[in-house]
Amino acid sequence: MPTVAIISQKGGAGKTTLALHLAAAAQDAGRVSLVIDTDPQATASQWAAWRKDQPPEVIDSPPPRLAAKIKQAHEQGAEFIVIDTPPHADSAARAAVEAADLVLIPCRPSAFDLSAIQTTAKLVQLLRRPAFVVFTAGPPNAPRVYEEAGELVEGFGTPPCPHQMPDRAAYRHASAEGRTVMELEPNGKAADEIRQLYSWTCLQVDVSTPRHKGRVAA
Repeated sequence: MPTVAIISQKGGAGKTTLALHLAAAAQDAGRVSLVIDTDPQATASQWAAWRKDQPPEVIDSPPPRLAAKIKQAHEQGAEFIVIDTPPHADSAARAAVEAADLVLIPCRPSAFDLSAIQTTAKLVQLLRRPAFVVFTAGPPNAPRVYEEAGELVEGFGTPPCPHQMPDRAAYRHASAEGRTVMELEPNGKAADEIRQLYSWTCLQVDVSTPRHKGRVAA
């Protein structure tokens, strides 16, 4: 079953928000999903505590234990694993990329953020993992902004994902309550964007339609 790594050497890119929502979308779709939190700040783990351990499951792991944790999760029935990583941590990013079937690089569509992802782009190219840039926290209705940003990251050798996670208040409100945007506003724009992003991600890792729901054993 697929493992998706969310990496970016720049802070504030929306890694944890992307990781949690991808895993939640997989759970909503009937897959047993898991988030592995490698960030010492443990933001994903805190979110899980706020929601009183409702799925998706979140566990922590130091980078050297990541491969073993993934193997154990598969043995316990995990069907979709998302790795959340800290910024400015080469060892954690490398371990996540090595363990992943697909790498997603969240990035704000601004000049400084776009320039900062070149280090991440070089890492995924060095390790020969399929990777895409997911634009986050940009304006909701600015196709030209995303088009120009996409052209730039193409030049780095990391194509843009065709789906974005624009800046929407629903993410802030949901996170503060230990929820997802799909739970907060099931028919909202943010929820629809996450579902589209999840469906696209499944196509990249060749995931078939699941047949049942469940969660990973503790």
